[in-house]
Amino acid sequence: MLEIRNLSVAIEGTPILRNVGLAVPTGQMVGLIGRNGAGKTTLMRSIMGLMKPTGGNIRFDDTDLTATDAYRRAHLAIGYMPEDRRLVPDLTVEENVLTPVWATKQPNPQARLEWVYSLMPEVKGFASRRAMSLSGGQQKLAALARALMIGKKVLLLDEPFEGVAPTLCRRLVEVISSLKTEGISVLISESDYTHTRGVVDRSYVIERGSVTQG
Repeated sequence: MLEIRNLSVAIEGTPILRNVGLAVPTGQMVGLIGRNGAGKTTLMRSIMGLMKPTGGNIRFDDTDLTATDAYRRAHLAIGYMPEDRRLVPDLTVEENVLTPVWATKQPNPQARLEWVYSLMPEVKGFASRRAMSLSGGQQKLAALARALMIGKKVLLLDEPFEGVAPTLCRRLVEVISSLKTEGISVLISESDYTHTRGVVDRSYVIERGSVTQG
């Protein structure tokens, strides 16, 4: 389980998150709903260790993530799909997808890669292309594939549907829904319930840095 208790985060002295609490049980999908600027991305980045909390605690199973170096998340099988994708433009799609397993020296990455391709055959279809040549929606698929390579236990998906054409949105929903049988804990942020309502097991609402049960 991923559990957050009384998490507070400030940027240059300005409070962004205020005593946030939420839980992502093992094998469940949880939605985080909030308008732009509500604090969704700050929360995701804090879980990933990219922002330092001013208070509170983040735990994953028996590990205190607030006291763990950011790079250790990948070793703990936590995958992250950032809102802005963060693909390396000059690398091929497959190189981008494999980057986290190269960094963590995972054994037998080919088996995991083939599983990811079985979920998203379209990514295999453009695997040899440079990331910079993809459309925004294709980049989202590639970023999800990269997160899945390492996210065997937890996936953090920050605004996966933002700026994506309706057809690709439906495809992303299909892929994410299919993960329900994999036992992966998933936290998905979205500005409203348009895509996640029929997918998540529970949801939270974030507004002005505070979280309530949805």
